[in-house]
Amino acid sequence: MLLTITTTRHPADDLGFLLHKHPARMQSFEQSFGTAHVFYPEAGPERCTAALMLDVDPVRLVRTRGRNTPDFSLGQYVNDRPYAASSLLASAMANVFRTAMRGRCDSRPDLADTEIPLTVTLPALPCRGGPAQAERFFAPLGWRVDARAVPLDEAFPSWGDSRYVSLTLTGELRLADALNQLYVLLPVLDESKHYWLAPDEVDKLIRAGGGWLAAHPERGAITRRYLSNKRGLVRAALGRLAGVDQAPDEALSQPEIDDEGPDAAGTADTAETAGAAPEPRTPLAELRVRAVLAALHEEGASSVIDLGCGSGRLLARLADDAAFTEVSGADVSYRAVEIARRRTAGARRVREVFQGALTYADARFGDHDAAVLMEVVEHIDPPRLGAVARVVFGGARPRVVVVTTPNAEYNVHYEGLAPGAMRHPDHRFEWTRAEFGAWADGVCAAHGYRVRYVPVGDADPAAGAPTQMGVFVR
Repeated sequence: MLLTITTTRHPADDLGFLLHKHPARMQSFEQSFGTAHVFYPEAGPERCTAALMLDVDPVRLVRTRGRNTPDFSLGQYVNDRPYAASSLLASAMANVFRTAMRGRCDSRPDLADTEIPLTVTLPALPCRGGPAQAERFFAPLGWRVDARAVPLDEAFPSWGDSRYVSLTLTGELRLADALNQLYVLLPVLDESKHYWLAPDEVDKLIRAGGGWLAAHPERGAITRRYLSNKRGLVRAALGRLAGVDQAPDEALSQPEIDDEGPDAAGTADTAETAGAAPEPRTPLAELRVRAVLAALHEEGASSVIDLGCGSGRLLARLADDAAFTEVSGADVSYRAVEIARRRTAGARRVREVFQGALTYADARFGDHDAAVLMEVVEHIDPPRLGAVARVVFGGARPRVVVVTTPNAEYNVHYEGLAPGAMRHPDHRFEWTRAEFGAWADGVCAAHGYRVRYVPVGDADPAAGAPTQMGVFVR
């Protein structure tokens, strides 16, 4: 099976830096089911094409087949897996282009963050639903889709079309985004995987789908297909897409949780949220960041600490904003702190990014004009909320504190979320607007603050907005 990626952005052969594969060499990578070869059919300053060819060994595939593979004695050896793009190709991509999929390129960091002209071709792609299905899944992501049905036999046109399409995608995207979209959508279009689905498959989907899946109009169908309609996994994935920015291991509020969990491309950055309406829109995670920044600007905050910074999504935005003279970040997860440090490396406004637990007094939390707890408090066991309030509002005592948390009343609008269920399995609670107000009023009375409430996201007349934000000022 073959995948080619072409760019015409000058100098085009910088594609080799982005993929971390030298254009002058052919490289081979052993997989459990065959061998992946990377080579460049053309590599020049005006146009460069990288090719990933996967040579599947049927015998090795049988030895490593998952429980989802039909156990037919002949079908194990005679099938389309060596010739058609499928989860095998997606797995090879994840192994061969791992760093590129994370968006890392130390040699060309600006290019890694830049949308570049790309053409992706897949000569044979199993696509249950035909060309229209490929259009349905890829077009909302900004691709121009050319999907053509492959006939069963060109010599006998009366036989009709096969279930395969020849697919060409053209558009301007970050290379990392393009690779992650392919990683998710190849097995989705095929509706099959070569391995048994474990619970960590949800983490893979959230990591690869970050920034685009939550806002996709077909996110429900994509999630169900990717997870082979495993009800529990689908429910967990849709719940995480419904409104969480942080993985459990990255919540500053949980010192008892260690730092093992999703890696550098984990849910702290990638599980963005969309509203319940089917059309594409700005993800709720982005609206939340904008609302926090707007509140800080309105209050004239100068120095800011992001308490529960995760892998630095908000911290990076704070560091890029000239309105803030100095910013810091803290998180209980050492891994998240390391990622946030890399993400903000070289940012002159960043004072420090450190590991710390919000339930314990820490002198480093102080000496900031403002503090942000964005989607943090719901990860705290309710009996410990008093300690958090004393540490933040009583000990650190910044002039401004911005707190965001899910609005439980809005959960009825999220597809796949069972009645009474929470948006993320690690949430210890989710407040209604009245419950959040009662907590905030208690904090103000105990520590001398006043609070105003700001809805974030499209508000429903009855249920309110998906995120509720409190801006505390003393």
